[in-house]
Amino acid sequence: MKRVATVALTALAPISWGSTYAVASELLPPDRPLFTGVMRALPAGLLLTALARTLPKGAWWWKSAVLGTLNIGAFFPLLFLSAYRLPGGVAAVLGSAGPLFVVGLAALVLGERASLRTVLAAVVGAFGVSMVVLTADAALDLVGVVAGVVSSASMAAGTVMTKRWGRPAGVGPLAMTGWQLTAGGLVIIPVAALVEGAPPALDGEALLGYGYMMLINTGIAYWLWFRGIGQLSATSVTLLGPLSPLTAAVIGWAALGQALTPVQLVGMAIAFGATVAGQLALARTPQPFSSSEENDRNISMDLTDGRVRR
Repeated sequence: MKRVATVALTALAPISWGSTYAVASELLPPDRPLFTGVMRALPAGLLLTALARTLPKGAWWWKSAVLGTLNIGAFFPLLFLSAYRLPGGVAAVLGSAGPLFVVGLAALVLGERASLRTVLAAVVGAFGVSMVVLTADAALDLVGVVAGVVSSASMAAGTVMTKRWGRPAGVGPLAMTGWQLTAGGLVIIPVAALVEGAPPALDGEALLGYGYMMLINTGIAYWLWFRGIGQLSATSVTLLGPLSPLTAAVIGWAALGQALTPVQLVGMAIAFGATVAGQLALARTPQPFSSSEENDRNISMDLTDGRVRR
C-alpha cells in the first residue's frame, strides 16, 4: 500500500504538467515560452530553498547545477523549441519517448534491468499517446525533431542522475527541488533575454497564471517528482510520463471545448493501461533515498563482489 500511495502522489506531477498548455493559452502572454520557463522555475526554486533553509555544500553546488540544467535549464528551452517547430502532437510523441531513454540509462548507470514487460509498457504507452495527439497532416521539421529528442534525453538523464547521486545526508527533497529549480531558472535567463528581449507587461490574468505555474505546476509538482525518484525506481517514475499528454487532452475537452474522437479515446485507454501495466510490472518494496555517499559505496561493493544490483 505504501508503494501505491507513493506512485499516486508522484503521478500528480505529470498530471499537473498536463495543465500547462491550457493555462499558457488562456492566461499567459503569447510567444514568451522562455520567459514562462523562468517564471516557472526561478521563483519556485528560491521559495523552496528558503523554506528548506538549506544551501548546497561542497560538490553539491556543481551537482545541483548539473541536475538543474538537465531537468530544467536545458529541458524547458528545448521542449519549447520543439513545440514551436513541430505540431503539438509530434512534440508530445517525442516527449513520450522519455521512458525508453530512462530504461536504457537506468540499466547502464543504476543497474536497473528492465523486463520485457516494462519495455513493452513504455512502447505501448508512447503508441497510445500518438493516437491521442497525432493528426493526419502532422509535418516533421529536422530542428524540431532533434530538439524534441534531446529534450527527452535531457530529462531522462536528469531523472537517472538524480537517482544516482541521491542527496546529501540530512537533506530532504524540498531542498533538492529548490536547488535544481533555482539553477535551472538561472540557466534559462540569458537565453530568454537573448531570444525574447525584455519581459512583457503582466496583467491580472497573467499574474494568476504564473502564480499557478510557479506554485502548483512547478514547485509542488517537481517536489513530488523528485520525492518519487527517491522512493521508486527511475523507470517506475518515468513510466508515469504519459499521464501528462492524457491530462492535457482531457482538459482540452472539458475546459476548452476540444472534441475527442473515438481513435483518441482508444489511444487514451491504451496509454493509461500501459502506464498501469508498467507500474504493476515494476511493483516491489520501495527503497529509501540513500545519500550520494551511500550510492557510491553500494556500487563499489557491487563491483568488487562481481555482482550487479537489481
